[in-house]
Amino acid sequence: MAQHYKLDRVRELADNDEDFVVALVGAFLEEVPEDAERLRVSVPAKDYKETYQAAHKMKPTIDLFELGVYDQLIEIQDFGKFEQTDKDVSAQLEVLLTAIDNTVEEMKKDFGL
Repeated sequence: MAQHYKLDRVRELADNDEDFVVALVGAFLEEVPEDAERLRVSVPAKDYKETYQAAHKMKPTIDLFELGVYDQLIEIQDFGKFEQTDKDVSAQLEVLLTAIDNTVEEMKKDFGL
């Protein structure tokens, strides 16, 4: 259980209320894959505004569940925010998307969702 993500900070935030933990996991499963798809499209299209908005929205959740890809997410966010036309963040995007896909699958199994 929980190899691609951590629940320590989630449980701390939820004060060990398991119903709240499940609600936070549900919110992750609802929101993060949508935002990941936005990045999957916007980064290669060099849609800087969309990239920034999607990455910025994901930051607190990715950080809370400790996916281990926060630094990559920040690089992608900055790529969009500062319109870094000379920078290629496709490797960071791949790492981020893989981490999210793995986490989504694992959460669904772990929580029966």
